[in-house]
Amino acid sequence: MITINDIQSAHNRIRPFIHNTAVLTSTSLNNISESSLYFKCENFQKSGSFKIRGVANALLQVHKDHSSKGFVTASSGNHGAALSMVATYLGCNATIVMPSNAPEIKIQNVKKNGGEIIWCKPNQNSRDQILQKTLDETGGILIHPYNDYRIIAGQATAALELIEKYKDLDMLVAPLGGGGLLSGTISSVKQINPRIQVYGAEPYQADDGYRSIISGRIQENLTTDTICDGLRAQIGIIPFSIIKENVDAILRLKEDQIIEAMRFAWECLKIIIEPSCAITLAAILHNKQIFRGKKIGLIITGGNVDLDNLPW
Repeated sequence: MITINDIQSAHNRIRPFIHNTAVLTSTSLNNISESSLYFKCENFQKSGSFKIRGVANALLQVHKDHSSKGFVTASSGNHGAALSMVATYLGCNATIVMPSNAPEIKIQNVKKNGGEIIWCKPNQNSRDQILQKTLDETGGILIHPYNDYRIIAGQATAALELIEKYKDLDMLVAPLGGGGLLSGTISSVKQINPRIQVYGAEPYQADDGYRSIISGRIQENLTTDTICDGLRAQIGIIPFSIIKENVDAILRLKEDQIIEAMRFAWECLKIIIEPSCAITLAAILHNKQIFRGKKIGLIITGGNVDLDNLPW
């Protein structure tokens, strides 16, 4: 795990770049779920998602040595927007390899924050090939979205803030894509209060994390045909090493369950959240035997939603 000292150091380092985001509750959602829910709202975060936490922690440690070369990453949107925002603030260039099916709002978010986009096909092989070509051509420094200890330490600060405010939580649920957030969440929670159980939530349509935990080694995604565009990434080596030893369970959700939960959150909390974090609420609503009667934290990872293309 990432040490609690590294997580606390990351938190101190990135404070000028982030909001300590609100935690919301809803009597309606508590009644529906038969539990007590605490939503850590990273949809209110700068750049619109939690991703700025990890990016700021990484760039603040390396930008002085590499500012002239710029930074490169591959992202479906939120990590790319965060990298663009922080790099621009620090006076550096950011180049983002993005899949051709990225949501329009996330494309615009990268552009408005100063990032340059290079397109790839919406599959892992194309993503990896174009990323490597871009690194070779630009000489830029790779800032990986999740397979980086500095990124994970930054992401861990969201759960750190949540459990510092609500110390008596029984459980915490975070989405699982590449694994940076979940491994960071585990690192914060299990070192501060090992009694708190940590669950990952993952779409059936991109369930490499679940299958990797079952098999004991990393499995490839068989499909990435999910509304959760932020959860289509292949689980990373570093996050997997943390998750497999410490997660209490990975819960998989169907597409209609995720959309249903997203709509519940919009209607009851009156906030915009992405499918990729609505999956945490879906995990609770469709596994009541696990969560009934418990106090549960949910990491709401982002709010960058294409309002012209809502799933309902």
